[in-house]
Amino acid sequence: MIRPHRFSVNLETLSDNMFQNLDSGLTANKIAVQAYAEVSQAIEQLRAHGVTVHVIDDLGEHDTPDSVFPNNWFSTHHDGSIYLYPMLCHNRRREVRLDILDFLAQHYQVKQSIDLRHYENQQQFLEGTGAIVFDHQQRYAYMCLSQRASPHVLQDLCRSLGYQTQVINATMDHRAIYHTNVMLSIGRNFALVGSETIQDEQQRSTLLRQLRDAGKDVIELSSAQIRSFAANALELQSSHGTLLALSTTALASLHADQRQRLEKHTRLLPLEVPTIELAGGSVRCMLAGIHLPTKSK
Repeated sequence: MIRPHRFSVNLETLSDNMFQNLDSGLTANKIAVQAYAEVSQAIEQLRAHGVTVHVIDDLGEHDTPDSVFPNNWFSTHHDGSIYLYPMLCHNRRREVRLDILDFLAQHYQVKQSIDLRHYENQQQFLEGTGAIVFDHQQRYAYMCLSQRASPHVLQDLCRSLGYQTQVINATMDHRAIYHTNVMLSIGRNFALVGSETIQDEQQRSTLLRQLRDAGKDVIELSSAQIRSFAANALELQSSHGTLLALSTTALASLHADQRQRLEKHTRLLPLEVPTIELAGGSVRCMLAGIHLPTKSK
Protein backbone atom coordinates (compact mmCIF):
# COMPACT_ATOMS: atom_id res chain seq x y z
CA MET A 1 0.00 0.00 0.00
CA ILE A 2 1.09 3.56 -0.70
CA ARG A 3 0.50 6.14 2.03
CA PRO A 4 0.09 9.53 0.32
CA HIS A 5 1.23 12.77 1.90
CA ARG A 6 -0.20 15.03 -0.84
CA PHE A 7 -3.25 13.16 -2.06
CA SER A 8 -5.63 15.02 -4.36
CA VAL A 9 -8.27 14.32 -6.99
CA ASN A 10 -6.41 13.82 -10.28
CA LEU A 11 -7.60 16.36 -12.85
CA GLU A 12 -5.98 14.40 -15.70
CA THR A 13 -8.33 11.45 -15.20
CA LEU A 14 -11.62 13.36 -15.05
CA SER A 15 -12.52 12.81 -18.70
CA ASP A 16 -13.42 9.14 -18.32
CA ASN A 17 -13.71 8.45 -14.58
CA MET A 18 -17.34 9.13 -13.68
CA PHE A 19 -16.68 8.06 -10.09
CA GLN A 20 -14.54 11.12 -9.26
CA ASN A 21 -15.93 13.94 -7.14
CA LEU A 22 -14.62 17.49 -7.18
CA ASP A 23 -17.47 18.90 -5.09
CA SER A 24 -16.51 17.74 -1.60
CA GLY A 25 -16.27 21.28 -0.25
CA LEU A 26 -12.93 20.42 1.40
CA THR A 27 -9.73 22.40 1.01
CA ALA A 28 -6.78 20.77 -0.72
CA ASN A 29 -4.90 20.56 2.58
CA LYS A 30 -7.88 18.99 4.37
CA ILE A 31 -8.22 16.37 1.62
CA ALA A 32 -4.52 15.48 1.88
CA VAL A 33 -4.61 15.24 5.69
CA GLN A 34 -7.75 13.11 5.72
CA ALA A 35 -6.47 10.79 3.00
CA TYR A 36 -3.23 10.20 4.92
CA ALA A 37 -5.22 9.37 8.05
CA GLU A 38 -7.60 7.05 6.19
CA VAL A 39 -4.78 5.04 4.64
CA SER A 40 -2.93 4.85 7.96
CA GLN A 41 -6.07 3.57 9.70
CA ALA A 42 -6.73 1.04 6.93
CA ILE A 43 -3.18 -0.29 7.29
CA GLU A 44 -3.67 -0.73 11.05
CA GLN A 45 -6.99 -2.53 10.56
CA LEU A 46 -5.61 -4.91 7.95
CA ARG A 47 -2.62 -5.76 10.11
CA ALA A 48 -4.85 -6.22 13.17
CA HIS A 49 -6.80 -8.80 11.16
CA GLY A 50 -3.68 -10.78 10.27
CA VAL A 51 -2.90 -9.38 6.82
CA THR A 52 0.75 -8.72 5.95
CA VAL A 53 0.94 -5.15 4.66
CA HIS A 54 4.02 -3.50 3.17
CA VAL A 55 3.76 0.28 3.36
CA ILE A 56 5.61 2.77 1.17
CA ASP A 57 5.18 6.50 1.75
CA ASP A 58 4.73 8.92 -1.13
CA LEU A 59 5.88 12.38 -0.08
CA GLY A 60 4.41 13.90 -3.22
CA GLU A 61 7.60 15.34 -4.66
CA HIS A 62 6.83 14.00 -8.16
CA ASP A 63 3.21 15.27 -8.37
CA THR A 64 1.54 11.86 -8.23
CA PRO A 65 -2.01 12.49 -6.97
CA ASP A 66 -3.16 8.89 -7.66
CA SER A 67 -0.18 7.08 -6.15
CA VAL A 68 -2.49 5.61 -3.49
CA PHE A 69 -3.68 3.24 -6.25
CA PRO A 70 -0.50 1.18 -6.96
CA ASN A 71 -2.35 -1.79 -8.46
CA ASN A 72 -2.57 0.07 -11.76
CA TRP A 73 1.15 0.11 -12.56
CA PHE A 74 2.31 -3.35 -11.49
CA SER A 75 1.08 -6.83 -10.70
CA THR A 76 2.82 -9.86 -9.20
CA HIS A 77 2.25 -13.53 -9.92
CA HIS A 78 2.76 -16.97 -8.39
CA ASP A 79 5.40 -17.91 -10.98
CA GLY A 80 7.70 -15.16 -9.67
CA SER A 81 6.95 -12.62 -12.39
CA ILE A 82 6.23 -8.92 -12.09
CA TYR A 83 4.50 -7.01 -14.87
CA LEU A 84 4.71 -3.24 -15.38
CA TYR A 85 1.78 -1.69 -17.19
CA PRO A 86 1.24 1.14 -19.72
CA MET A 87 -0.94 3.87 -18.25
CA LEU A 88 -2.96 6.50 -20.08
CA CYS A 89 -2.34 9.63 -18.01
CA HIS A 90 1.16 11.09 -17.98
CA ASN A 91 1.16 12.01 -14.29
CA ARG A 92 0.22 8.42 -13.42
CA ARG A 93 3.27 7.09 -15.25
CA ARG A 94 5.40 8.88 -12.65
CA GLU A 95 4.05 6.51 -9.97
CA VAL A 96 6.41 3.72 -11.06
CA ARG A 97 9.08 3.35 -8.37
CA LEU A 98 12.18 1.25 -8.66
CA ASP A 99 12.59 1.19 -4.88
CA ILE A 100 9.33 -0.78 -4.63
CA LEU A 101 10.57 -3.29 -7.22
CA ASP A 102 13.88 -3.55 -5.33
CA PHE A 103 11.98 -4.17 -2.09
CA LEU A 104 10.01 -6.99 -3.69
CA ALA A 105 13.19 -8.56 -5.07
CA GLN A 106 14.79 -8.45 -1.62
CA HIS A 107 11.89 -10.17 0.15
CA TYR A 108 10.37 -12.42 -2.50
CA GLN A 109 11.46 -14.73 -5.29
CA VAL A 110 11.33 -12.58 -8.40
CA LYS A 111 12.25 -14.59 -11.49
CA GLN A 112 11.45 -12.01 -14.15
CA SER A 113 10.14 -8.50 -14.64
CA ILE A 114 8.20 -7.90 -17.84
CA ASP A 115 7.78 -4.29 -18.88
CA LEU A 116 4.75 -3.58 -21.08
CA ARG A 117 5.15 0.19 -20.95
CA HIS A 118 6.49 0.35 -24.51
CA TYR A 119 2.83 0.17 -25.57
CA GLU A 120 2.45 3.74 -24.35
CA ASN A 121 4.31 4.82 -27.50
CA GLN A 122 1.57 3.13 -29.54
CA GLN A 123 -1.22 4.77 -27.50
CA GLN A 124 -2.28 1.39 -26.15
CA PHE A 125 -2.83 1.00 -22.43
CA LEU A 126 -3.62 -1.61 -19.80
CA GLU A 127 -3.85 -0.25 -16.29
CA GLY A 128 -2.96 -3.29 -14.24
CA THR A 129 -5.52 -4.91 -11.98
CA GLY A 130 -7.74 -1.91 -12.42
CA ALA A 131 -8.23 -2.80 -16.07
CA ILE A 132 -7.95 -6.57 -15.48
CA VAL A 133 -9.76 -8.75 -12.96
CA PHE A 134 -7.91 -12.04 -12.66
CA ASP A 135 -9.39 -15.35 -11.65
CA HIS A 136 -6.10 -17.02 -10.76
CA GLN A 137 -7.77 -20.34 -9.89
CA GLN A 138 -9.32 -20.65 -13.34
CA ARG A 139 -6.43 -18.84 -15.09
CA TYR A 140 -8.81 -16.32 -16.61
CA ALA A 141 -8.56 -12.56 -17.15
CA TYR A 142 -11.61 -10.33 -17.54
CA MET A 143 -11.36 -6.82 -18.99
CA CYS A 144 -13.84 -4.03 -19.71
CA LEU A 145 -12.96 -2.30 -22.95
CA SER A 146 -12.02 1.37 -22.46
CA GLN A 147 -9.34 3.82 -23.48
CA ARG A 148 -7.34 2.52 -20.52
CA ALA A 149 -7.66 -1.13 -21.54
CA SER A 150 -6.38 -2.45 -24.87
CA PRO A 151 -7.33 -5.98 -26.00
CA HIS A 152 -4.01 -6.24 -27.84
CA VAL A 153 -1.98 -5.59 -24.68
CA LEU A 154 -4.23 -7.96 -22.74
CA GLN A 155 -3.58 -10.73 -25.27
CA ASP A 156 0.17 -10.14 -25.04
CA LEU A 157 0.03 -10.33 -21.24
CA CYS A 158 -2.15 -13.44 -21.15
CA ARG A 159 -0.09 -15.31 -23.72
CA SER A 160 2.82 -14.87 -21.34
CA LEU A 161 0.77 -15.91 -18.31
CA GLY A 162 -1.06 -18.75 -20.03
CA TYR A 163 -4.47 -17.26 -19.17
CA GLN A 164 -7.67 -17.13 -21.20
CA THR A 165 -9.44 -13.80 -21.66
CA GLN A 166 -12.87 -12.27 -21.92
CA VAL A 167 -13.29 -8.69 -23.13
CA ILE A 168 -16.47 -6.98 -21.98
CA ASN A 169 -18.26 -3.84 -23.13
CA ALA A 170 -19.63 -2.26 -19.95
CA THR A 171 -21.11 1.22 -19.69
CA MET A 172 -22.66 3.63 -17.22
CA ASP A 173 -24.28 6.90 -18.26
CA HIS A 174 -23.54 5.94 -21.88
CA ARG A 175 -19.80 5.95 -21.18
CA ALA A 176 -17.40 3.03 -21.01
CA ILE A 177 -16.59 1.94 -17.47
CA TYR A 178 -12.99 3.03 -17.08
CA HIS A 179 -11.75 0.10 -14.96
CA THR A 180 -13.09 -3.44 -14.72
CA ASN A 181 -12.56 -3.61 -10.97
CA VAL A 182 -15.40 -1.18 -10.27
CA MET A 183 -17.94 -3.65 -11.69
CA LEU A 184 -16.36 -7.05 -10.98
CA SER A 185 -14.64 -8.70 -8.03
CA ILE A 186 -13.74 -12.38 -8.00
CA GLY A 187 -13.02 -14.27 -4.80
CA ARG A 188 -12.22 -17.91 -4.25
CA ASN A 189 -15.86 -18.95 -3.90
CA PHE A 190 -17.86 -15.87 -4.90
CA ALA A 191 -18.06 -13.05 -7.43
CA LEU A 192 -19.54 -9.56 -7.15
CA VAL A 193 -20.66 -8.40 -10.58
CA GLY A 194 -22.60 -5.48 -12.02
CA SER A 195 -23.90 -7.39 -15.00
CA GLU A 196 -26.55 -4.80 -15.82
CA THR A 197 -23.76 -2.54 -17.10
CA ILE A 198 -23.16 -5.05 -19.93
CA GLN A 199 -25.61 -4.16 -22.68
CA ASP A 200 -24.74 -7.07 -24.96
CA GLU A 201 -26.89 -9.99 -23.82
CA GLN A 202 -24.46 -12.62 -25.10
CA GLN A 203 -21.49 -11.04 -23.32
CA ARG A 204 -23.52 -10.80 -20.13
CA SER A 205 -24.70 -14.40 -20.21
CA THR A 206 -21.21 -15.65 -21.11
CA LEU A 207 -19.66 -13.84 -18.15
CA LEU A 208 -22.27 -15.08 -15.69
CA ARG A 209 -22.05 -18.64 -17.02
CA GLN A 210 -18.25 -18.68 -16.75
CA LEU A 211 -18.37 -17.45 -13.19
CA ARG A 212 -21.00 -20.00 -12.18
CA ASP A 213 -19.22 -22.82 -14.03
CA ALA A 214 -16.14 -21.91 -11.99
CA GLY A 215 -18.15 -22.61 -8.84
CA LYS A 216 -18.65 -18.99 -7.81
CA ASP A 217 -21.63 -17.77 -5.84
CA VAL A 218 -22.52 -14.91 -8.21
CA ILE A 219 -23.86 -11.87 -6.36
CA GLU A 220 -25.28 -9.34 -8.78
CA LEU A 221 -25.01 -5.63 -8.03
CA SER A 222 -27.16 -2.70 -9.12
CA SER A 223 -25.75 0.39 -10.81
CA ALA A 224 -26.29 2.30 -7.56
CA GLN A 225 -24.20 -0.26 -5.68
CA ILE A 226 -21.47 -0.05 -8.32
CA ARG A 227 -21.42 3.73 -7.84
CA SER A 228 -20.91 3.01 -4.14
CA PHE A 229 -17.83 0.88 -4.97
CA ALA A 230 -19.50 -2.38 -3.90
CA ALA A 231 -17.47 -4.33 -6.48
CA ASN A 232 -14.23 -2.53 -5.70
CA ALA A 233 -13.30 -5.09 -3.06
CA LEU A 234 -10.52 -7.66 -2.72
CA GLU A 235 -10.42 -11.00 -0.96
CA LEU A 236 -7.22 -11.28 1.06
CA GLN A 237 -5.45 -14.11 2.84
CA SER A 238 -4.84 -13.41 6.51
CA SER A 239 -3.29 -15.49 9.26
CA HIS A 240 -6.84 -16.34 10.34
CA GLY A 241 -8.28 -17.25 6.94
CA THR A 242 -9.68 -15.11 4.16
CA LEU A 243 -11.35 -11.73 4.46
CA LEU A 244 -12.95 -9.32 2.02
CA ALA A 245 -11.56 -5.80 2.25
CA LEU A 246 -14.11 -3.23 1.10
CA SER A 247 -15.07 0.30 2.00
CA THR A 248 -17.71 1.33 4.49
CA THR A 249 -19.45 3.03 1.55
CA ALA A 250 -19.54 -0.29 -0.30
CA LEU A 251 -20.74 -2.27 2.71
CA ALA A 252 -23.54 0.20 3.44
CA SER A 253 -24.84 -0.22 -0.11
CA LEU A 254 -25.20 -4.01 0.15
CA HIS A 255 -28.54 -5.58 1.02
CA ALA A 256 -28.78 -7.89 4.02
CA ASP A 257 -29.08 -11.00 1.84
CA GLN A 258 -25.99 -9.99 -0.15
CA ARG A 259 -23.99 -9.58 3.04
CA GLN A 260 -25.18 -12.93 4.32
CA ARG A 261 -24.15 -14.67 1.12
CA LEU A 262 -20.71 -13.09 1.27
CA GLU A 263 -20.29 -14.00 4.93
CA LYS A 264 -20.79 -17.68 4.05
CA HIS A 265 -17.51 -17.48 2.13
CA THR A 266 -15.35 -14.92 3.90
CA ARG A 267 -15.19 -12.33 6.68
CA LEU A 268 -16.07 -8.74 5.77
CA LEU A 269 -13.60 -6.04 6.74
CA PRO A 270 -14.97 -2.54 6.05
CA LEU A 271 -12.42 0.27 5.78
CA GLU A 272 -13.44 3.91 6.02
CA VAL A 273 -11.91 5.71 3.01
CA PRO A 274 -14.43 8.36 1.84
CA THR A 275 -11.72 10.91 1.03
CA ILE A 276 -9.82 8.40 -1.10
CA GLU A 277 -13.07 7.61 -2.91
CA LEU A 278 -13.28 11.24 -4.08
CA ALA A 279 -10.55 10.27 -6.56
CA GLY A 280 -12.77 7.65 -8.19
CA GLY A 281 -11.31 4.51 -6.66
CA SER A 282 -11.76 2.58 -3.45
CA VAL A 283 -10.29 -0.20 -1.35
CA ARG A 284 -9.44 -2.67 -4.11
CA CYS A 285 -7.56 0.04 -6.00
CA MET A 286 -5.49 0.76 -2.89
CA LEU A 287 -4.19 -2.81 -2.64
CA ALA A 288 -1.42 -4.20 -4.85
CA GLY A 289 -1.57 -7.90 -4.10
CA ILE A 290 1.67 -9.82 -3.59
CA HIS A 291 1.46 -13.30 -5.11
CA LEU A 292 5.22 -13.89 -5.35
CA PRO A 293 6.80 -16.87 -3.58
CA THR A 294 8.54 -15.82 -0.38
CA LYS A 295 12.27 -16.27 0.05
CA SER A 296 13.27 -19.10 2.35
CA LYS A 297 15.06 -17.84 5.45
